[in-house]
Amino acid sequence: MSKNFIVETSARHVHVSQEHLEILFGKGYELTHKKDLSQPGQFACEERVTVVGPKKELAGVSILGPVRPATQVELSATDARSIGIAAPIRESGDVEGSGACKIVGPCGEIEISEGVIVAKRHIHLTPADAEELGVKDKDVVWVRVNTDGRSAVLGDVVCRVSDKFARAMHIDTDESNAVSAPRELYGEIVEIG
Repeated sequence: MSKNFIVETSARHVHVSQEHLEILFGKGYELTHKKDLSQPGQFACEERVTVVGPKKELAGVSILGPVRPATQVELSATDARSIGIAAPIRESGDVEGSGACKIVGPCGEIEISEGVIVAKRHIHLTPADAEELGVKDKDVVWVRVNTDGRSAVLGDVVCRVSDKFARAMHIDTDESNAVSAPRELYGEIVEIG
C-alpha cells in the first residue's frame, strides 16, 4: 500500500442541525443528496444558503449532509475576512467561542452566535492507515505536496483516526490556491510532531 494519500480541497460549506434546516427550508424538510463525498456517509446537497457577515454576504454556499447535532459554517480565512467574521482555525466540531453569522435560506433565517470556523487542515485515516503511516489520533504532522512550481510542506496537520473514515487529507481553498493544487493531488507525511 502506498504511503501517499489524496489531498482534497474542501470549499466553503455549512453543516446544519435538523432544527435549523427546517427553519431555513420549511417544516419536515430533508436534505437532497447531490453527490457522495470521500468520507463514508457524507454527501454534498442540492441545497444552498447565504452566509451573512457584518461587511457582506456569501451567496450559494453548499450544505453538506447528513444533518448534524449543531450548525457549523466552514470558510477559508479569505472568505471570513471578506465578510467581516473573525473565524478561528479549529477542528470541525470545536466551535466554542468561534465566529457568529446569519444564515439565510428560502423559507427563513437563523443567527448563530458561534459556529463559524476556518477548518484546521487534517488527514482522515482508518486505524489500519494510521498504523501503516506511524501516527495516532490527534498527532500533528508535516505533509509534503508536490505541485508544478508551488510544491510545499504544510505543517500543523491533524491526524483524525476512526474506522468510519476513508484515507484523505482536507485543505481549504486558500491552501489549495497557495500550492496551485491540480485536480488530483497527493501528499506524504514527512515529519511527525
